[in-house]
Amino acid sequence: MEATTASAAPAGGTRRDLLGLAVLGLPTLLIALDNSVLYLVLPRLSEDLRAGATEQLWIADMSVFMMAGLLVTAGALGDRIGRRRLLLLGSACLGAVSVPAAYAVDPAMLIACRALVGAASAALVPSIMGLIRIMFPDARRHACAIALWMGCYVGGTALGPVAAGTLLDAFWWGSVFLLNLPVTLVLLVLGPRLLPEYRDPSAGRLHLPSVLLSLGAVLPVTYGLKELARDGAGTAPLLAVAAGTASAALFVRLQRSLADPLLDVRLLRIRALGSAVSLTAVAGVLSGIQLFVSLYLQTVEAMSPLRTAVWLLPSTLATVLAVQATPLLTRWIRPGFVIAGGLVIVAAGHLVLVPIHDAGQRALLMAGLVVSSLGIGPLSALCAHLVLRSAPPDRAGSAASLNETCGQLGMAMGIAVLGVLGNAVYQGRMGVLPPGIPADAAAAARDSVVGAATATAELPRPVADRLVAQADAALAHGLAGVAAACGAIAAAAALVAAVALRHVPPTAGTADEPVPRADEPAADAAGSPATDRTPTAEGNLH
Repeated sequence: MEATTASAAPAGGTRRDLLGLAVLGLPTLLIALDNSVLYLVLPRLSEDLRAGATEQLWIADMSVFMMAGLLVTAGALGDRIGRRRLLLLGSACLGAVSVPAAYAVDPAMLIACRALVGAASAALVPSIMGLIRIMFPDARRHACAIALWMGCYVGGTALGPVAAGTLLDAFWWGSVFLLNLPVTLVLLVLGPRLLPEYRDPSAGRLHLPSVLLSLGAVLPVTYGLKELARDGAGTAPLLAVAAGTASAALFVRLQRSLADPLLDVRLLRIRALGSAVSLTAVAGVLSGIQLFVSLYLQTVEAMSPLRTAVWLLPSTLATVLAVQATPLLTRWIRPGFVIAGGLVIVAAGHLVLVPIHDAGQRALLMAGLVVSSLGIGPLSALCAHLVLRSAPPDRAGSAASLNETCGQLGMAMGIAVLGVLGNAVYQGRMGVLPPGIPADAAAAARDSVVGAATATAELPRPVADRLVAQADAALAHGLAGVAAACGAIAAAAALVAAVALRHVPPTAGTADEPVPRADEPAADAAGSPATDRTPTAEGNLH
């Protein structure tokens, strides 16, 4: 690709840009597939590899931990070595590691592969978002590009379990991981031809202490929150969260003192960016209800994982449609008001779930999920758009990594907080059990609905039926309690969005924005020069 200066970049939306956007959908599909298929294949691979309970947890969580911990480093690395280069390297690694993962001979080998998958995935997201920022600097085209990219991710997340279930019916469990190979090959062939390169030539080397502190902040917090959700308050997870918080404070303090920080925390001073990042974390918290939705469908309604995935497709389709419609709304309505309106719809959808107190209410569950999925679409599309539009182009990779890290931490927080709430409701309704249940079986039933199902194996049929019915109703009440909490969170976030983002104008009133020169201040999301940003460095488009 012929080299041009950043200031000479076109407004975006050319045929080449659109083809490049389609290419960027390929690594997005890789991430979506990896995130969505593992829990479906985990029971079968665990049986084949003879993985214990602890090993199963590490197989499921290792890629999440590594991705969350390395997002900040990957965003800074892409700005230094080139976003396209990092994207292709990460994609090649993700495709290559799929082969040993598919043919893993023991849990340790698979866990190691999952760690590499997480590291590779961390390289993809900030690179993709940063390239979209450069390819589509015009506000309206950028909003549409982000919506298409987000729709690809949501669609891939929904179709992943369906594809995995089909493969599992015909082949061994490792075939699911090989889905990455053809996608990777197409990306490696087309990426160098259709994607621009962008890097910050003035950026220095990665600051190793900052890298270590970022890992020391994100990994312990993510681990601690997940353990709190699984086992409740304990010394180890609380210490992990405390240690991670302390590392985060040191990390922020260090970044403020560096001339070339790993993560420019001053970006958070930009009003639209800071508000959008916070709302991304809220979206992550709200996603915590999916754990209880899945448990309800697979235990109370006795649906298989594949059937559950197919049954949830309408709500996913609702999100995709809402994401695609969002750029049209923001042409004439302020983005903050669009996000706020969507969050009000999210709150209403969760309130529809509150009356669910027993089995046989799948229709009500579907209605609530479809409504809330429609409302979450604007939040998903516009937060990424506002973060990238508010950041200087040479800091787009760092801004994207900050946004995604907050989203990952929000998801961990949602699973922990909503998990504790839902389990408290469940255990409260399992206080008095039917007579004739041994003490160990009663303890297992009070611990979780899965424990209740296991405890019925050695009980007389009438007692087992009553215990299962009580556990199903308790889980349904737990889902209702979590839904009520999500409704309250969404309503509060709607108010925050309407107030904090009220200054951002509709995109129809925003002029085309060229990529800033090194001596020009970048324009903020409202189209006016930013006065509180670090001056941007000139990038290279090759």
